[in-house]
Amino acid sequence: MTSSAQPYTFSSRAKNLTSSAIREILKITERPEIISFAGGLPAPKGFPVEVINAAYDRVLSQLGRSALQYGPTEGYAPLRAWVAEDLKRVGAMDITPDEILIVSGSQQALDMLGKLFIDPGSKVLVEAPSYLGALQSFSLFEPEYVSVPTDGGGLIPEGLTDERVKDGRFIYALPNFQNPTGLTLNLARRKALVERCAAVGLPIIEDDPYGDLRYAGEALPGLLGLGRAAGATVIRLGTFSKVLAPGLRLGYIAAPKEIISKLVQIKQATDLHTASITQMAVHEAVKDGFLTTHLPTVRELYKQQCGYMLDAMAADFPSTAAWTRPEGGMFIWVTLPGHIDSSELLARAIKEKVAFVPGAPFYTGDDAQNNTLRLSFVTVSEEKIREGIAILGRLIKES
Repeated sequence: MTSSAQPYTFSSRAKNLTSSAIREILKITERPEIISFAGGLPAPKGFPVEVINAAYDRVLSQLGRSALQYGPTEGYAPLRAWVAEDLKRVGAMDITPDEILIVSGSQQALDMLGKLFIDPGSKVLVEAPSYLGALQSFSLFEPEYVSVPTDGGGLIPEGLTDERVKDGRFIYALPNFQNPTGLTLNLARRKALVERCAAVGLPIIEDDPYGDLRYAGEALPGLLGLGRAAGATVIRLGTFSKVLAPGLRLGYIAAPKEIISKLVQIKQATDLHTASITQMAVHEAVKDGFLTTHLPTVRELYKQQCGYMLDAMAADFPSTAAWTRPEGGMFIWVTLPGHIDSSELLARAIKEKVAFVPGAPFYTGDDAQNNTLRLSFVTVSEEKIREGIAILGRLIKES
């Protein structure tokens, strides 16, 4: 005779977990007949397979025994030095390798920073809307979210009122081609943001997975360098997922030594260290300037894909819809007339074999705008983009 009672008890934290809305939608998009604008997946055409393969071969043939051994929690020293040097491109001139921690993708970085800063009820400031993966990660630690208003220029620094920032643990921001909106924070707002955060002692988590994917406009300095000049605490997250390949699961955190020291202790309890062989192979691939020749090709590909989608939307979407025009990255954010619920639109679109991500999950509370949605354009052919956008445009008009 078996008992119906469960022989285990989940923690309250585990009981409160929910699945990512995007990951649930991706289960549907695995069907080959679906035209998917849902996933934030880099274009496989941009993966340098031969270069990565050759890098692994060289590492295994020349440094095989150390590559297959445990390594330091902080990361492979030559790769940390490369990252510190590379950050000079975004204005962080004085970063040292001791201020770099290599992590298993920037999603791990988000989890570790949640462990470092958030107690139940801690105030965490986020853009409205914000990256869903960060919200899902931080929510595990039960923060009190405070939304900072945004407009067509992204986060509004003046929104950091005394009431909002009081007792805040940090503000999380994506200044370049933000996920989900595709918007970029201009230089004046970047300076205003770091100056305000310096004045009130609010740390900034600068998440920049897309900064190297600019295909229009002028490159802007990162918050890390601007923050150091202004006396603000900025913790920068970077990743090799968008510039090489996401399957490598390799990223980094750049932060003051005191923060890195604590994060090292957290990582030791999490996974000891990031895979040695992956770190060494990536360093082997990038150390001699490969990205300077590789990234222009990726940028051109993304620019072309973005153009296809913007042209199709201009032709097929009604004038009552509005959308962003990104200068880089992978996403376009659409705002529909207020009476249209994008979740209901998605259900109708899937029946016609088109998928996207509704906007509501990118918000943290009652400020959710149900008439918004995110489109990703980098993994879909021109033909399918035009076909899928025509279907969406018709469905929006019918609504």
